[in-house]
Amino acid sequence: MAKLPHSRLDCNPGCSVEAAISLIDGKWKCVILWHLHQEGVARFNELRRRLPGVTQRMLTNQLRELEADGLLDRVVYAQVPPKVEYSLSERGRSMAPVLMVLKQWGDANIDLFRRTTTPA
Repeated sequence: MAKLPHSRLDCNPGCSVEAAISLIDGKWKCVILWHLHQEGVARFNELRRRLPGVTQRMLTNQLRELEADGLLDRVVYAQVPPKVEYSLSERGRSMAPVLMVLKQWGDANIDLFRRTTTPA
């Protein structure tokens, strides 16, 4: 199911942050954007191989939402078998600094995600 776009973005100073986050709020969206930022262009199965654990349906939905939000360009080549390539749109490329800061923060705080719980 497609997400609903913001109907009102003038509600308070935080609304622009909420709007920006809503564009990348899926489990895989930032990772998809990161890989396309790194690689430039990728086909569906290339992305799927780079995202262990993502289902075909989830990847399809996330790509569709990113395209609908104007962050991805999707090019379909008229050939058999069909060939579809994804790349960042101009708007998607403008998110590169945000992705870089997220990566830097993640690198600095990766230990938060590697913690194992010890039995009591």
